[in-house]
Amino acid sequence: MNDIPIFAHRGASSFHLENTFAAFKKAKELGADGIELDLQVSNDGILVVFHDNDLKRLAGINKMINQCSYDELIHYKLGPRFKRLFRRDRMIAFADVLEWANAENIALNVELKESLVTNENVLKELLHTITLPENSHFSSFHESLLKIVKEIRPDIETGFIITRKFYWGTLGEQNFFDAIHAHKRYYKGQYLEACKTANIGMRFYGIQGNESFLKNPHSIVKGWITDFPHLVREAQVNR
Repeated sequence: MNDIPIFAHRGASSFHLENTFAAFKKAKELGADGIELDLQVSNDGILVVFHDNDLKRLAGINKMINQCSYDELIHYKLGPRFKRLFRRDRMIAFADVLEWANAENIALNVELKESLVTNENVLKELLHTITLPENSHFSSFHESLLKIVKEIRPDIETGFIITRKFYWGTLGEQNFFDAIHAHKRYYKGQYLEACKTANIGMRFYGIQGNESFLKNPHSIVKGWITDFPHLVREAQVNR
């Protein structure tokens, strides 16, 4: 069978600050097939690549992403506390990442974050114009956002990120996602077979490269999401 695509979680985030061009370029260098990234929106409608809903962890600022303009967001230095003052990392626009990914032909797993729930028009505008690299998809914890993707662009694949509250009994009845995205603790027979019966694929995150199932993965697995793309690649090569 073909190797299962490896998506670098927020880029090669074990090497560089998450969701930065340095992390994305390093991930490609390490053999990742795709980049997992997070999509937020500023209060003036610009899509930016950032995980948290607020700026406290990475900028030390007690403000929400959607309270700030794009010009304000790109002004802040990003990084761990006590180190960010000496770093050059800044928030980046999704448009710039998309241009790079299309030029490099590297897939994107675009996670739609909470700030888009209250600013759906920005997502709708994006969907009417976006061209994604091959094997790209949108994912989200928010089913309302994935439903918008499917209504406007049924050709684009969607992945629903599940929580403990997910009711597996409705799996075959859903039409707003094409795959389940789940933590690796869900790599269990009952969930794998449920997805197989429903003809729905699975991608797993939290992968470190030393999991035994990497050597002989289930047929419904569509991707690995990892901070360590090079280790997962080695596991695939050496299985």
